Amino acid sequence: MFFLDSQVQDSDHLLREPVAADLNHLSPPCAHGHRSTVSLRTDQGGTFCFHCFSNLVSNPRAPTVHVSYALHQLSIALSEPSFLRTILSSHVHFLVSPLVEALSIFDDAPIASQIMDTISLLCSVEECSIGEDFVERVSAQLSSGALGWSRRQLHMLHCFGVLMSSEKIDINSHIRDKESLVFQLVEGLQLPSEEIRGEIFFVLCKFSALQFTEQDVDGAELLSSLCPKLLSLSLEALAKTQRDDVRLNCIDLLTILAQQGLIADSRTSPVSSMSLDEVDDDPMLTAETATATATPCLDILFAEAIKGPLLSTDSEVQIKTVDLIFHYVSQESIPSKPIQVLVEENVADYIFEILRLSDCKDHVINSCLRVLDLFSLAEHSFQKKLVIGFPSIIQVLHYVAKVPCHPFQIQTLNLASSCISDFPGIASKSQVQEIALVLKRMLERYYSQEMGLFPDAFAIICSLFVSLMKTPSFAQTPDVFKSLQESLRHAVLVCLSIPENDSTQISHAVYLISEVYAYCTSPTSIDNTSCIELRHCVIDVCVSHLLPWLLSDVNEVNEEATLGIMETFNSILLQNSDFQVVEFAEILVSADWFSFSFGCLGNFSTAKMKQRIYLMLSSLVDVLHRQKLGSHIRDALPSLPSDPQDLLFLLGQDSSNNQELVSCQFAALIIFHTGWIHNDRLADDKLVFASLEQYILVNRTSLLSDSPAILQLVNLYSLCRSLQNKRYQISYSLEAERIVFHLLNEYEWDLGSCDIHLESLKWLFQQENISKSLTYQIQKLARNNLIGNEVYNVYGDGRQRSLTHWFAKLVSEGDSYAATLLVNLLTHLADNGAHDNDVISVLNLMTTVVSKFPTASNQLSMDGIGNAIHRLICGFTNSAMETSFATLLVLIFNILASVQPGVLKNDESWDAVFIKLLNYLSLRDTAITQNHEGMMVIGILCLVLYHSSQGALLDSSRVIVVNSYLGSAINTVVDVACSRGPGLTQSQDETDVGEALAFTLPLCFFSLRSLQNVLAGAVDWQTFCDPSGNLETLPVVCIHCHNLCRLMHFGAPQIKLMVSYCLLELFTGLSQQIDFRKEQLRCSSSYLKSMKAVLSGLVFYDDIRVATNSALCLSMILGWEDMEGRTEMLKTSSWYKFITEEMSVSLAMPCSASNTFVNHHKPAVHVTVAMLRLKNKPAWLRSVFDESCISSMIQNLNGTNISSEIVILFRELMQAQLLNSDQVTKLNLVFLASRKQMERNGTQDEKVEEQMQRTVSSIHDHGEVCRYLVDLMVSNSCGHTSGGSDTTCRQKKKQVLVEMEGFSELLSTRRDYVTNTSTTPCKVYTRQRKKITAK
Repeated sequence: MFFLDSQVQDSDHLLREPVAADLNHLSPPCAHGHRSTVSLRTDQGGTFCFHCFSNLVSNPRAPTVHVSYALHQLSIALSEPSFLRTILSSHVHFLVSPLVEALSIFDDAPIASQIMDTISLLCSVEECSIGEDFVERVSAQLSSGALGWSRRQLHMLHCFGVLMSSEKIDINSHIRDKESLVFQLVEGLQLPSEEIRGEIFFVLCKFSALQFTEQDVDGAELLSSLCPKLLSLSLEALAKTQRDDVRLNCIDLLTILAQQGLIADSRTSPVSSMSLDEVDDDPMLTAETATATATPCLDILFAEAIKGPLLSTDSEVQIKTVDLIFHYVSQESIPSKPIQVLVEENVADYIFEILRLSDCKDHVINSCLRVLDLFSLAEHSFQKKLVIGFPSIIQVLHYVAKVPCHPFQIQTLNLASSCISDFPGIASKSQVQEIALVLKRMLERYYSQEMGLFPDAFAIICSLFVSLMKTPSFAQTPDVFKSLQESLRHAVLVCLSIPENDSTQISHAVYLISEVYAYCTSPTSIDNTSCIELRHCVIDVCVSHLLPWLLSDVNEVNEEATLGIMETFNSILLQNSDFQVVEFAEILVSADWFSFSFGCLGNFSTAKMKQRIYLMLSSLVDVLHRQKLGSHIRDALPSLPSDPQDLLFLLGQDSSNNQELVSCQFAALIIFHTGWIHNDRLADDKLVFASLEQYILVNRTSLLSDSPAILQLVNLYSLCRSLQNKRYQISYSLEAERIVFHLLNEYEWDLGSCDIHLESLKWLFQQENISKSLTYQIQKLARNNLIGNEVYNVYGDGRQRSLTHWFAKLVSEGDSYAATLLVNLLTHLADNGAHDNDVISVLNLMTTVVSKFPTASNQLSMDGIGNAIHRLICGFTNSAMETSFATLLVLIFNILASVQPGVLKNDESWDAVFIKLLNYLSLRDTAITQNHEGMMVIGILCLVLYHSSQGALLDSSRVIVVNSYLGSAINTVVDVACSRGPGLTQSQDETDVGEALAFTLPLCFFSLRSLQNVLAGAVDWQTFCDPSGNLETLPVVCIHCHNLCRLMHFGAPQIKLMVSYCLLELFTGLSQQIDFRKEQLRCSSSYLKSMKAVLSGLVFYDDIRVATNSALCLSMILGWEDMEGRTEMLKTSSWYKFITEEMSVSLAMPCSASNTFVNHHKPAVHVTVAMLRLKNKPAWLRSVFDESCISSMIQNLNGTNISSEIVILFRELMQAQLLNSDQVTKLNLVFLASRKQMERNGTQDEKVEEQMQRTVSSIHDHGEVCRYLVDLMVSNSCGHTSGGSDTTCRQKKKQVLVEMEGFSELLSTRRDYVTNTSTTPCKVYTRQRKKITAK
């Protein structure tokens, strides 16, 4: 025991036998007379006697207080390092027996706790090996069973568990009787005490782990032999206990047994099927009967046992239970049986609930998912449970999708896919959208390499999308279509852009594309807007990504992927009603798909590939050709070879007695024909042509009798002939050519019923031997064109165009008989009095030809279209005049609008046509009424007069301009219009007068333009300015000046424009006559004054063309007056001064002289130039153009705003001596810089603006006719080059350069025009409006 110093005279700190030198220092015995060698002094000065301690704690009758005190004092002493070190080095084994003995005799829990703490402390010391002694004694106590199952046994169990938890103790080798120990422990499990069971489970768990870790064969066999009973008792205890600590120990034990396969082995034992009570109570139970029922009973017992732990509030208990389930099932050789029982016992429901409450903790999710993945093997039973846990699966899917390469990525996707595929109706709209969004993000992050994705996971994602599409909620969720579109694109891009991926992934992506397209084209979805967008997305993905990848890496793609892609493409082609499918087919053939297909047959020479290739080619033919010829390829598929050379060989064989060969030859012709018209050559031109000739020669009999392949044969033959003429010259068989021509001439065929290459079409129309057949084809083309049945079957420039378009091109090019045959057809119809519909169809075709290619008018005219039209008009009856005449007028107008004048110069047949038209007008009196034919005739007469100014149709024009009826009709229209006065402004084109003027004024204009050529010198232009003249005084078709001025003053804007050009043309002719004849103007001053009042008021009109024409006319009047000295009124006229000031101030304002701004003041510039050219110039000109004004004008000039009018203005200013030397120097520098800039930018600016060729499609389209005539007036007016809107950049620059050159020449020859430099300071110009007083 422990004694104080008052009781001990001396003490020794060393527990060892005394030597001679130390005898004098030994302590006396303790109070009980025990030797000092079994005592040990403490740091507090006391002495600890091991003998007394042993006697006290080993005495069952000792007061517990004394025992507790002794243990406490020992604990204090052990806490002292010196005491602990001394006791460990000498007498530590003295403590083993007393402590174990005390633990076995005292029921007191605090004492037991103190003992176990002391034992733990001693065992934990590194230098001490006393733990093995404790293990040996404690295990012996437990094995003996001497303590029964009292509280002392519980304390002993707990102590043994503490010892077994120590990692530094060699436990296994110090347990002497393992069998008895384990048997006692197993027997103890039958006790109702949960506390004892918990301790036993803990010890058994540690013991089992130790045996298997150290591979102790005896211990493992012992456990294996007792496992059935142990398993039964453990499961029974687990099912009954409510304590989580007991559950944890039991679950740990069962987990070890399951991991070592002992549970699976114990299934053959009868006792494993029930509890021990049931075994003992049923002595009649045989081994065979027990074995037969063992497995299901054990699984049921296991299922019932784990339900409690699965519902525990301790998450550790739940997770370990789930892990136990995994090991329990996974160790079975046939796991489906226990899985089936567990699922039927609703264990899956518990796991789904754990998932739902897991807050997405990774360890919980991992444990649950691997068990649920095993449960999925019980397909039928688990499917129903999976429906209940579907929301939890979605929740977990969210989490897994965010973790790169999550270990249970595949299992989660599998569970979601299984549930949706087995129960499509389970997913709501929100869940469908949620899942689709998650899958889209996974693919998106996978493509951007933000996260990893297992190959199997990629396949499941594709499959999951397919399952989603089959749910009823999918079609009701519009947003999911957008997610699917993006997912499709990312899925394909992932397969194509990440090289390290499994190449089989492309098969899964293609499968998804196929299923998506099938969904979009189903009868219930085909008209849905979202499905249409999705369908277009599929095609776009195929075109943008799959097709280029397949064409570029065909040698790297395996056969399975190639077949899948081709099957997808074929499924798209089967929906040939969609325009985008047609575009897809055209993209395929433009990428040489035929050659690529046969290349695939070279790489993969399997029957499956051959079938897929030919099936897709047949679908491609069906989409591209309206004749649906793909069925012939499908019919001949079993006999078709894999090599194009073999196809050519078959083509050259005699098939008269072999129907199978006939089918193959027809399929070969279709394949070669389709490939060739899309510029995809499957074989050399010469080889194909040789095989064709051989086919024609050896099969002539069947061809001449009946052959469905005539059109393909002819098209392919003509294409080969056309290509050989272009590239090289080779010999050809005249007999084969004769057979082809015979087929075309003798048999019914339709050029528009089969697709044809442009070169084939051109070659056919170059063959004179088939003119009769081609004429018939033109007539059929005209009939189809009339009813709007335009055929798009010609290929040649990379895309499909209409037959009418290419026929029109042939007519315009003139290197074929197309134009001649078309004109001859019209002549034939005219001579034979054909039906009106035939005539109208041919006339419409000609109009279409001219509208598509205006140069076709030249070819038609050279081939005698004028004569054909004359014959047609001569043969018109009254009924024909009502039906065909209108169509004919449209054709004549379009031909005259586009034909070159030189073509018409020697064609006298047109004169008779126009005389007929004049007679039509005079007989029907339609010039002023709303008669469509009459208006069109007047438009035609305008074009005739237009051509006369170019030297063509002079005789016809002469008849027109002197026609009395036209002159009378024109003046009647003008008189009616002028009589309305201000009311004429409301007479727009839709009124009788407005529409009549719209056609009358162009006729007047072109009559004036034509006079110089058709009646040169025979017309007195001053007659038009005679105010007293009437209709009879005008010898030609024209309008008096004063009437033109009235129309110009009161007319609508469009009328003003046309009248201004008429008046300018009239004044130009009059001015030329005055200059040539040197005569004076015969009209009065008041007449001129009224005209000037109208014209001067329009100088600032909004339409720059009207203003320019008015200014030019006003300038000419001023010139006439100046010749006769009538310009006195200018000196006092404030209006002319206002025009000049407005122009000068505007050009002098800083930063105002932009190109557009200068153009706006061009009319005023013309008037100012005219006044500067007067002999008696107004004095106020010098005040207006003072030095500061001119300097400011020059300062604003730059290379972009200098026009010919500006140069002329400064030239006239210089001639009027209004420029000083400094100003002239600055002008020269500006003009020089402008000239250099124009030369520098010449290549950029010299783009010739082609005049747009307009055509009239209907006789009722008066507005288009009128607009064309007005544009023709503008482009052919005398004032066109001075500022017309259609002046080309080249013309403008040339004019500016000419005027600059004139300025330089004038300056070099006449320096006296330049005044000396003035020192008057310049003033800043601002815009000021002056009050104008009319005089």
